Amino acid sequence: MTDTIRAIYLNGSLTPSPGESHTDLLIEASAAILRQQGVEVEVVRVVDHDLAPGVQPDMTEHGAASDAWPQLWERVREADILVLATPIWLGQASSVFRRVVERLYAQSGELNDQGQSSYYGKVAGLLVGGNEDGMKHVAAEALYALQHLGYSIPPQADAGWVGEAGPGPSYGDELDDGSFAGADNDFTQRNITIMTWNLLHLARMLRGGIPNEGNDRTAWERGERFGFQNPEYR
Repeated sequence: MTDTIRAIYLNGSLTPSPGESHTDLLIEASAAILRQQGVEVEVVRVVDHDLAPGVQPDMTEHGAASDAWPQLWERVREADILVLATPIWLGQASSVFRRVVERLYAQSGELNDQGQSSYYGKVAGLLVGGNEDGMKHVAAEALYALQHLGYSIPPQADAGWVGEAGPGPSYGDELDDGSFAGADNDFTQRNITIMTWNLLHLARMLRGGIPNEGNDRTAWERGERFGFQNPEYR
């Protein structure tokens, strides 16, 4: 293990490169802070990669003609920090974003050398952008899924921009006065900053991993029960 902390942002935009992505602008607001702190940052626009649908590690072994996930997974596995990012459509995360969550689930049975989920010792957060409501709904679903897989979620691990209720400008859209939507929004700036620093703080704290007492699946399969006993019913 090197001393360098690595972060990967997975952009769930529906717009392929080199098209402009408002979600990319949100990512950059966070990623710039990490880069200033010496974190090695990678940003991936997922729609540029041929991710097959499914919940197996390599869907070419289950009928898919091609699948870019095995290669992308290696980059995710090397990262100490994962940030998922998505636009909102009809109050929901994008279809690309949801496929990423499904493919992360494909690795949920993979264990580290401590008998824990391979996601243990890693931290995750969420960025949401758009011009309609639903950010907290998306965050609730996404952060639950990530912690269920084994990621550690720091306090206030979601941030974003959805503007005012109803149709309106997305983050980074130019306004009539020449300014850009969200750029001067204190709430968005503050929450992105808090989220990013909390991800970094927790990633640093977890560099040694999480103790495997009570969560070692390999030991459980050998019969160790870590103090668990079925309750007695009267």
